[in-house]
Amino acid sequence: MVDRALDHARGVTDGGKRIDDHQVHCERIAYATTELHAARALATYAEASADHDPIAADVAAVFAAQVAARLRAEASAHLDAFGFDDDFLADTLDSPELRRAIRAAGAESRVLEIGRRVLAAGGTVGSWLDGDLERMTRDSVRQFARTVVEPLAQRIHMHDELVPDDLIRQMSELGYFGMSVPEEYGGGGMGNLAMILTTEELSAASLAAAGSLITRPEILTKALLKGGTEEQKRAWLPRVAAGEVMVAISVTEPDTGSDVASVKCRAERGTVNGEAGWVVNGAKAWCTFAGRANVIALLARTDPTPASGARGLSLFIVEKDAFPGHEFEMKQPAGGSLHGKADATPGYRGMHSYTLNFDNYFVPAANLVGEDAGEGKGFYLQMAGFAAGRLQTGGRACGVAQAALEKASAYVTERKQFGQPIAEFQLTQWKLGRMATDIAAARQLTYAAARAMDQEESATLDAAMAKLFASDVAQRVTQEGQLLHGGWGFAEEFPICRYVLDSLVLPIFEGVKPILELKVIARALLAR
Repeated sequence: MVDRALDHARGVTDGGKRIDDHQVHCERIAYATTELHAARALATYAEASADHDPIAADVAAVFAAQVAARLRAEASAHLDAFGFDDDFLADTLDSPELRRAIRAAGAESRVLEIGRRVLAAGGTVGSWLDGDLERMTRDSVRQFARTVVEPLAQRIHMHDELVPDDLIRQMSELGYFGMSVPEEYGGGGMGNLAMILTTEELSAASLAAAGSLITRPEILTKALLKGGTEEQKRAWLPRVAAGEVMVAISVTEPDTGSDVASVKCRAERGTVNGEAGWVVNGAKAWCTFAGRANVIALLARTDPTPASGARGLSLFIVEKDAFPGHEFEMKQPAGGSLHGKADATPGYRGMHSYTLNFDNYFVPAANLVGEDAGEGKGFYLQMAGFAAGRLQTGGRACGVAQAALEKASAYVTERKQFGQPIAEFQLTQWKLGRMATDIAAARQLTYAAARAMDQEESATLDAAMAKLFASDVAQRVTQEGQLLHGGWGFAEEFPICRYVLDSLVLPIFEGVKPILELKVIARALLAR
């Protein structure tokens, strides 16, 4: 059904060129394809882990049934848009045989059994790994996250504190900032899957104080590896890998969000105190960790010609001092300045997101990524970094959702109402079963995307799908976990409230959901 729907959509959109004339349906297509990929990833995992994960087959069956039922309903309601007729629907998911299979796979009894197994396991869901390196990575990071990060997480959130330098130091010593940096540049060279496992475990402890901390250096690392000179790689990557240099990423502007090609912040060639370079002027927004960071990866316009669009953007490594607090000003001896002020947010606290203003701020020529050959290539280098960021967001979302499931499982086991623990109620078990199923699908989709990118860095569609689906799962699961807490779920001192607030940012950064669906996923699918 998805294949037929994609073929029809390619025709009506002229290979994706007319997506904007069919935005609503293209969103349906993007999401249906993403869910199909998740179902396949989960089914593949269930087959591989048959001897290790006792509920994997049930989880895969329930999720596949959910996806099939949703697709059947969507297609039935929008038959013409999908390009189907009644006979095609009757021969596929609406056939008597398939309807029976969907009912059997998604049976209430199966979901309840998953919920009971999750309760018995304290909220954990199947995440068997077949590689020794991956298992050791996850176990060691989980130990650090739960003993070092989690005890700090609630205080950092409640008081909107900056990530402690001592935590950064410990993460540096453990090599978390250089996991995907090649060994020749001082990193671990461990690949994307190990990085995702690390991100997931850190995010389960604290999204803002640990899980997102390794995303920014990852984005700059990918950009340098793709377009930096050899001298730049050797100058920056070892310092990034060692945690000596903390990184912020600056792309968004007050009037420019998802339309990255419309960036207006200007960088013009200039000489300051006899040194050739670039003078930056303009405003930026939502630059996370900009205060504490030692460098900002800045996307700026080097070609002022309006028609240059994405081809007129370049990527710079902007050096600055590290500042604590919620506001800073960096002044250069020649008069240039950079001012930053953190924007108050309901969640995702700990790193702080800044609005920046560059006023004649000087950047040496050597800090243009790729140097002269990199002029005008910033957009493409940044997109390569964004793919890594989206993959990490999939891992971050899985971590937040997993934490919510564990806290909800513990709470319903301890909390008694009407003479018995909430966990003994059928609806509670059913909800936990559904939550666990969604998390398992998001996790396996994300792991599959990481493996795909380990094989081929251009597998950016997989990363986008992982980010899209896992972010939605995190929102659903955290909010369901909050409801299972009842009134206490609305109390800030309970971690579940923090998970809900943190989850809100996941569908926004690294590509806001509608743009991700239309301009990244649908465009890639329909252009084939």
